[in-house]
Amino acid sequence: MMTVVYIVAAVFVILIILAAVAPNTYDVSRSIVINKPLGDVFQYLKYVKNQSYWGPWGLRDPAMKQTFTGIDGTVGFISAWESDHKQVGSGEQEITRIVENAEVECELRFLKPWKSVSIGYLKLYDEGNNQTKVVWGFHGRNNIPVSIMMLFFNMDKAIGKDFEEGLANLKSILEK
Repeated sequence: MMTVVYIVAAVFVILIILAAVAPNTYDVSRSIVINKPLGDVFQYLKYVKNQSYWGPWGLRDPAMKQTFTGIDGTVGFISAWESDHKQVGSGEQEITRIVENAEVECELRFLKPWKSVSIGYLKLYDEGNNQTKVVWGFHGRNNIPVSIMMLFFNMDKAIGKDFEEGLANLKSILEK
Protein backbone atom coordinates (compact mmCIF):
# COMPACT_ATOMS: atom_id res chain seq x y z
CA MET A 1 0.00 0.00 0.00
CA MET A 2 2.81 2.42 0.85
CA THR A 3 4.39 1.71 -2.54
CA VAL A 4 1.25 3.03 -4.26
CA VAL A 5 1.32 6.19 -2.08
CA TYR A 6 4.99 6.78 -2.98
CA ILE A 7 4.30 6.26 -6.70
CA VAL A 8 1.33 8.67 -6.65
CA ALA A 9 3.39 11.22 -4.70
CA ALA A 10 6.31 10.88 -7.14
CA VAL A 11 4.00 11.36 -10.15
CA PHE A 12 2.45 14.40 -8.47
CA VAL A 13 5.88 15.94 -7.77
CA ILE A 14 7.01 15.27 -11.35
CA LEU A 15 3.86 16.95 -12.70
CA ILE A 16 4.46 19.99 -10.49
CA ILE A 17 8.07 20.25 -11.70
CA LEU A 18 7.03 19.87 -15.34
CA ALA A 19 4.32 22.52 -14.91
CA ALA A 20 6.87 24.89 -13.36
CA VAL A 21 9.33 24.62 -16.27
CA ALA A 22 6.81 24.29 -19.11
CA PRO A 23 6.38 27.22 -21.51
CA ASN A 24 3.25 29.17 -20.64
CA THR A 25 3.29 31.36 -23.77
CA TYR A 26 4.04 30.89 -27.44
CA ASP A 27 4.73 33.14 -30.40
CA VAL A 28 5.32 31.61 -33.82
CA SER A 29 5.90 33.75 -36.89
CA ARG A 30 7.53 33.79 -40.29
CA SER A 31 8.20 36.60 -42.74
CA ILE A 32 8.69 37.20 -46.44
CA VAL A 33 9.40 40.18 -48.67
CA ILE A 34 6.89 40.74 -51.45
CA ASN A 35 7.75 42.83 -54.49
CA LYS A 36 4.66 45.01 -54.29
CA PRO A 37 3.93 48.37 -52.61
CA LEU A 38 2.80 48.22 -48.98
CA GLY A 39 -0.64 49.70 -49.72
CA ASP A 40 -1.39 47.06 -52.34
CA VAL A 41 -0.31 44.22 -50.06
CA PHE A 42 -2.32 45.59 -47.14
CA GLN A 43 -5.47 46.00 -49.25
CA TYR A 44 -5.26 42.30 -50.15
CA LEU A 45 -4.40 41.02 -46.67
CA LYS A 46 -7.08 42.88 -44.73
CA TYR A 47 -9.73 40.68 -46.36
CA VAL A 48 -9.86 37.37 -44.48
CA LYS A 49 -11.66 35.68 -47.37
CA ASN A 50 -8.47 36.04 -49.45
CA GLN A 51 -6.79 33.53 -47.13
CA SER A 52 -8.72 30.84 -49.02
CA TYR A 53 -6.32 31.45 -51.93
CA TRP A 54 -3.01 31.50 -50.08
CA GLY A 55 -3.49 29.95 -46.62
CA PRO A 56 -2.27 26.35 -46.42
CA TRP A 57 -5.22 24.99 -44.43
CA GLY A 58 -7.91 25.92 -46.94
CA LEU A 59 -5.80 24.45 -49.71
CA ARG A 60 -5.49 21.16 -47.76
CA ASP A 61 -9.25 20.73 -47.64
CA PRO A 62 -11.04 22.34 -50.60
CA ALA A 63 -14.29 20.81 -49.26
CA MET A 64 -13.95 22.71 -45.98
CA LYS A 65 -17.23 24.34 -44.98
CA GLN A 66 -16.92 28.09 -44.37
CA THR A 67 -19.39 30.66 -43.10
CA PHE A 68 -18.95 34.42 -42.79
CA THR A 69 -20.50 37.01 -40.51
CA GLY A 70 -20.14 40.76 -40.95
CA ILE A 71 -18.24 42.84 -43.48
CA ASP A 72 -14.88 41.42 -44.53
CA GLY A 73 -11.95 43.77 -44.05
CA THR A 74 -13.52 45.41 -40.97
CA VAL A 75 -13.26 44.82 -37.22
CA GLY A 76 -15.84 42.27 -36.11
CA PHE A 77 -15.84 40.19 -39.30
CA ILE A 78 -15.91 36.47 -38.48
CA SER A 79 -14.82 33.62 -40.71
CA ALA A 80 -15.76 30.18 -39.38
CA TRP A 81 -14.54 26.88 -40.79
CA GLU A 82 -15.35 23.22 -40.32
CA SER A 83 -13.33 20.34 -41.69
CA ASP A 84 -12.82 16.64 -41.06
CA HIS A 85 -9.18 16.99 -42.19
CA LYS A 86 -6.98 16.46 -39.12
CA GLN A 87 -4.66 19.36 -40.01
CA VAL A 88 -7.55 21.79 -40.54
CA GLY A 89 -10.09 21.06 -37.82
CA SER A 90 -12.72 23.65 -37.01
CA GLY A 91 -12.90 27.07 -35.46
CA GLU A 92 -13.35 30.71 -36.23
CA GLN A 93 -11.32 33.81 -36.84
CA GLU A 94 -12.52 37.30 -35.90
CA ILE A 95 -10.86 40.53 -36.97
CA THR A 96 -10.20 42.41 -33.72
CA ARG A 97 -7.92 45.22 -34.85
CA ILE A 98 -6.82 46.88 -38.06
CA VAL A 99 -4.05 49.45 -38.30
CA GLU A 100 -4.17 50.83 -41.85
CA ASN A 101 -1.14 49.77 -43.90
CA ALA A 102 0.49 48.20 -40.83
CA GLU A 103 -1.37 45.33 -39.16
CA VAL A 104 -4.41 43.06 -39.12
CA GLU A 105 -5.05 41.21 -35.86
CA CYS A 106 -7.53 38.39 -35.33
CA GLU A 107 -8.69 36.26 -32.47
CA LEU A 108 -8.41 32.61 -33.51
CA ARG A 109 -10.81 30.32 -31.69
CA PHE A 110 -9.92 26.71 -32.40
CA LEU A 111 -12.60 24.12 -31.61
CA LYS A 112 -11.18 20.92 -33.14
CA PRO A 113 -8.92 19.01 -32.83
CA TRP A 114 -8.61 20.79 -29.46
CA LYS A 115 -10.01 23.98 -27.97
CA SER A 116 -7.71 26.96 -27.70
CA VAL A 117 -7.61 30.69 -28.34
CA SER A 118 -4.74 32.52 -30.01
CA ILE A 119 -4.10 35.97 -31.41
CA GLY A 120 -3.17 35.86 -35.09
CA TYR A 121 -1.47 38.75 -36.82
CA LEU A 122 -0.25 40.01 -40.14
CA LYS A 123 2.25 42.86 -39.81
CA LEU A 124 3.51 44.84 -42.78
CA TYR A 125 6.66 46.93 -43.15
CA ASP A 126 7.68 49.15 -46.05
CA GLU A 127 11.08 47.95 -47.24
CA GLY A 128 11.40 50.66 -49.90
CA ASN A 129 11.67 50.12 -53.66
CA ASN A 130 8.04 48.89 -53.79
CA GLN A 131 8.83 45.98 -51.47
CA THR A 132 6.80 44.99 -48.43
CA LYS A 133 7.86 42.73 -45.60
CA VAL A 134 4.96 40.62 -44.30
CA VAL A 135 5.18 38.94 -40.90
CA TRP A 136 2.53 36.30 -40.29
CA GLY A 137 2.18 34.73 -36.89
CA PHE A 138 0.18 33.98 -33.81
CA HIS A 139 0.72 34.02 -30.06
CA GLY A 140 -1.09 32.97 -26.94
CA ARG A 141 -0.95 31.23 -23.60
CA ASN A 142 -0.49 27.57 -22.78
CA ASN A 143 -2.55 26.47 -19.80
CA ILE A 144 -1.84 23.30 -17.86
CA PRO A 145 -1.89 20.47 -19.08
CA VAL A 146 -1.21 21.83 -22.60
CA SER A 147 1.87 23.67 -21.32
CA ILE A 148 3.35 20.37 -20.14
CA MET A 149 2.66 18.79 -23.55
CA MET A 150 4.52 21.71 -25.18
CA LEU A 151 7.71 20.44 -23.54
CA PHE A 152 7.53 17.56 -26.01
CA PHE A 153 6.06 19.36 -29.05
CA ASN A 154 7.86 22.00 -31.09
CA MET A 155 5.07 24.36 -32.12
CA ASP A 156 7.48 26.68 -33.94
CA LYS A 157 8.67 23.86 -36.15
CA ALA A 158 5.19 22.40 -36.75
CA ILE A 159 3.23 25.61 -37.40
CA GLY A 160 6.18 27.53 -38.82
CA LYS A 161 6.19 25.28 -41.88
CA ASP A 162 2.55 26.16 -42.52
CA PHE A 163 3.31 29.87 -42.25
CA GLU A 164 6.23 29.50 -44.67
CA GLU A 165 4.00 27.66 -47.16
CA GLY A 166 1.25 30.26 -46.88
CA LEU A 167 3.62 33.19 -47.27
CA ALA A 168 5.18 31.59 -50.37
CA ASN A 169 1.66 31.19 -51.82
CA LEU A 170 0.88 34.82 -50.95
CA LYS A 171 4.07 36.04 -52.65
CA SER A 172 3.26 34.04 -55.78
CA ILE A 173 -0.28 35.49 -55.96
CA LEU A 174 0.68 39.10 -55.31
CA GLU A 175 3.70 39.19 -57.60
CA LYS A 176 1.82 37.93 -60.69
